[in-house]
Amino acid sequence: MSDLASALGEAVGAAFAGLGLPAELGRVTPSDRPDLADFQSNGALAAAKRAGRNPREIAGAVAAALAGQPALAAVEVAGPGFINFKVNAAALTARANALAADDRAGLSRVATPRRVLVDYGGPNVAKEMHVGHLRASIIGESIKRLYRFRGDETVGDAHFGDWGFQMGLLIVACADADPAIAAHLERLATEPPGWSEADERALDADLDARVSLADLDRLYPTAAARAKTDPAYRDRARRATAELQAGRFGHRLIWRHFARITRAALERDFHALGVDFDLWRGESDVDPLVEPMVEDLKEKGLLVEDQGARIVRVARPDDRREVPPLLVVSSEGSAMYGTTDLATILDRKRFFDPDLVLYVVDQRQADHFETVFRAACLAGYAAEGSLEHIGFGTMNGADGKPFKTREGGILKLRDLIDMATDKARERLREADLGGELPADEFETTAMQVAVAALKFADLVNFRGTSYVFDLDRFSSFEGKTGPYLLYQAVRVKSLLRRAAAEGIAPGPILVQEGAERELVLLLDAFDRAAAEAYDKRAPNLIADHAFRLAQTFARFYAACPVLTAEPSVRASRLSLAALTLRQLELALDLLGIATPERM
Repeated sequence: MSDLASALGEAVGAAFAGLGLPAELGRVTPSDRPDLADFQSNGALAAAKRAGRNPREIAGAVAAALAGQPALAAVEVAGPGFINFKVNAAALTARANALAADDRAGLSRVATPRRVLVDYGGPNVAKEMHVGHLRASIIGESIKRLYRFRGDETVGDAHFGDWGFQMGLLIVACADADPAIAAHLERLATEPPGWSEADERALDADLDARVSLADLDRLYPTAAARAKTDPAYRDRARRATAELQAGRFGHRLIWRHFARITRAALERDFHALGVDFDLWRGESDVDPLVEPMVEDLKEKGLLVEDQGARIVRVARPDDRREVPPLLVVSSEGSAMYGTTDLATILDRKRFFDPDLVLYVVDQRQADHFETVFRAACLAGYAAEGSLEHIGFGTMNGADGKPFKTREGGILKLRDLIDMATDKARERLREADLGGELPADEFETTAMQVAVAALKFADLVNFRGTSYVFDLDRFSSFEGKTGPYLLYQAVRVKSLLRRAAAEGIAPGPILVQEGAERELVLLLDAFDRAAAEAYDKRAPNLIADHAFRLAQTFARFYAACPVLTAEPSVRASRLSLAALTLRQLELALDLLGIATPERM
């Protein structure tokens, strides 16, 4: 089901082709002057340069060829050669009814679906998430939803940080803090004879009582700092890491406990934000692949010695700046961060074979990913262009620096969610909303408003930019905010409930008034916005469409009475309202934002 701009573009392209000019010059876009026209084409200006002709002459010839188009009320040439189009009411009416009959509200599927893996979130074992995880989680979830809805086979992977030296540090720190844990580790060097699931459950219960995520969050910074200044302590942590990775039984059991309690907390916080992963694969999953991968790189002649380390050189002759090599094995014989990332690419090829992998990670990691991606392509683990870093900026405080607590520390994500929920409760009461809701529904609504405030404030910006955190502004029910969009959606739901209670049913849409025209033209633009968001990996284009739709409906609702109109007009406008709600809720869902039923 083609949108109006695309259908019109085909006709304009054919008109250019009829003049012996490239059909692609017929691209049609929404008008820069909606008071004068619905759509415009600037192709005549480019055509004039190619053909050495006057652009107005070309524009006039194209306009003349389109004069009989049944969907057009007017075709005019303006300025140096712009072609302006006004769509007639019959075409708008037909398009509105087609959208109303479409369960996807006008959003098309991709012509050739792909297998896409979105790597986002990036949480680590033993650490509560902080505000630095917010953007990756929000942006990645929206991209995953958009790609999946457009028809790609899409999975989201949290890429759990559950391996490496930090695990050895925690094992040592926990053993030092609790002699019972030290005893467990000493006793369980190997699996005891007769060890059973009941024994493992008993050990898990004991560890649950002794080591919480808060304990790990407290112990890790101290242990990490000590390892920097105490060589003996650092060596103990290194030995613990080596024993863990070699499969020492007790070390593996306590490591699994670390991962289990961390993941439970992470899933809670992610789910509160409307973020849910299909995969929780971690660095530990690819550890068995590292050694054979290093051998494979060696056999392919890609691994070279460099000052005691082994690297893969990825620089190209046409590079305009220095691109460092990938450090695969350190001079101490350890696999590095980039090594694990390279093994992860190989692992994903084996279990999912993606056509495209999108890494939603801070823009400051761009150089790292360029190095890893080049090495993967050189090794034949991925096709050129199949790995893409989706970088983003930072969420900053009023000082323009990455957001921190008043004490200067990093704010935990759970605390941020609680802050936003408290503010949402306050805003709902200030606006005299939710007062008649039962207590549990009020709390659910406050949480939805809080999440909408946080997510929309992030996603309305292009991901590559940074923005300033301002909870007062983000949580307002006025302006370009998530709560404003929820309020408009709830208004439409209330209108539809009142109509149903009065026995008034929606009917065929008939576009007559200017506000109706404006609304249908914007509803028609949804597919183009979604397609552009998909191509650019840019959810802000969906966010912008949702906001414009809410604003346009508000103008329509003010200018075009619904329930008091005469029956056929009333039925038409109810259908327009229902269509607007479906499209608005779909757009919000693609952003990961749920709408309440009432406020």
